[in-house]
Amino acid sequence: MSTPILYIVIPCYNEEEVLPITSGQFLAQLCHLIDAGKISDDSRVMFVNDGSRDKTWEIICRLADEDKHFIGISQSRNRGHQNAVLAGLMEAKQFCDITVSIDCDGQDDISVIEQMVDEYAGGCEIVYGVRSKRETDTFFKRFTAESFYRIMNKMGCEVVFNHADYRLISTRALNELANFREVNIFLRGMVPLVGFKSTSVYYERHERQAGRSHYPLSKMIGLAVDGITSLSIKPIRMITALGIIVSLLSVVGIIWAITAHFLGLTAAGWSSIICVVCFLSGIQLISLGVIGEYVGKTYMETKARPRYIISDRTYESKK
Repeated sequence: MSTPILYIVIPCYNEEEVLPITSGQFLAQLCHLIDAGKISDDSRVMFVNDGSRDKTWEIICRLADEDKHFIGISQSRNRGHQNAVLAGLMEAKQFCDITVSIDCDGQDDISVIEQMVDEYAGGCEIVYGVRSKRETDTFFKRFTAESFYRIMNKMGCEVVFNHADYRLISTRALNELANFREVNIFLRGMVPLVGFKSTSVYYERHERQAGRSHYPLSKMIGLAVDGITSLSIKPIRMITALGIIVSLLSVVGIIWAITAHFLGLTAAGWSSIICVVCFLSGIQLISLGVIGEYVGKTYMETKARPRYIISDRTYESKK
């Protein structure tokens, strides 16, 4: 096997504070792998500017001018983390043999990239970066994050526990991932569906090196909803099951009401009526909301809008 070309794909959104710090770390790791003969000198660090409002793109352009191993692409507007990662992967696959996607903030252990490359050399097409523990997280952060993965798996989404978007994917696997045409993307659930031989490497996550997180609890909940409704119809089946149970209980209630009427046990029951009406109304509204989420997803899919639009490339400006 010839020395593979590696592209490290890094989505960036308003990262002017952390980018000058972590860019040198990414370059150092890339050069280490090149010097060790594990990857080709044609390997690159590719930054994906996701419509940042600060000086992120200017910093990326400056880095590209200073070292050939830095390149960057910029989306025409902000389209979200998942679309930014996908844009980088689809752009990179035409130039390389393997990609590693990783966030810009320096929380993921960069040295693990070497283990990923070694696993690829051993025959794995996909290598997942998995957190070994969450001791640096607060109890609330740890509880919500781990609950996120458990709920996703319970809902029928095939996700790797404690894995985010730090992974190695070969170009062979990326070519198959490109055949997944859905607009509502959730890469943590889509990549396992591609198949091929895969494995996991484990690491401890660090504190963010600068700036602030762009992924609060609200976005994590939104990501979970997108993932579940994009990859699973289990919520629809749960609604069906709930409807059957409520219907059976209603039949029991009707039989009881008729029996009580003939036995002369009926009496005015304003509170019980209100409770039943509120209960059934709540179930109906929740069910309509879940079904509406699926209808909305279908609506967006039928439009078939582009998942990303690349407006600028640093390497085009050098031609």
